[in-house]
Amino acid sequence: MRTQMIFGVLAVVAGLAVPAMAAEAVPDPSTNREFSAKLSVCNACHGTNGTPRTATIPVIWGQQENYIVKQLHDFESGGRNAEVMKWMTESLSEAERPAAAAYFAKQKWPAKAAGAASTPAPAGMAVCQACHQANLLGVLQSEGVTTPRLAGQSYEYLVEAMRGFAEGERTNNADMVQIMKGIPAAQREAMARYMSGL
Repeated sequence: MRTQMIFGVLAVVAGLAVPAMAAEAVPDPSTNREFSAKLSVCNACHGTNGTPRTATIPVIWGQQENYIVKQLHDFESGGRNAEVMKWMTESLSEAERPAAAAYFAKQKWPAKAAGAASTPAPAGMAVCQACHQANLLGVLQSEGVTTPRLAGQSYEYLVEAMRGFAEGERTNNADMVQIMKGIPAAQREAMARYMSGL
């Protein structure tokens, strides 16, 4: 009987330790200096205030969390090609990747410069709005796929991402490859100009 009681107590203690260990496995940038330093490396390009260093780098502050997780996975696996992002993703542990995505998703999308005005919606915007929502803020789809926010990304980033899909250089989303192949370059440019002004 005593042996059973000891094993029972050990089982309870072990059961309580698992959630505590799991909670410790999720890094917190406010208490984990190493993880905080890694996030600072992200900010070197993506901006300490959410505004990227150059217009060809996407805004990730306030971006859809699951979308960021997927992109980190795609960079790490080679499904999306960018040397610096592959290195950065590989520097993050398995626990740090979703924690980094959650951290950036909780940040505020950077304010637009004063005087920024959108152009009228060009033809073809309905194809983007079908997945990215009418306001182009992105959303978690019923299939579990998250579409990213496009509204307010820079024209340069959007037009290059669309071109990459259209020309088969970026293949980490087969639907986007097919959609962008069917849209002429001039129309993609007009769509990128519109979305960047939102």
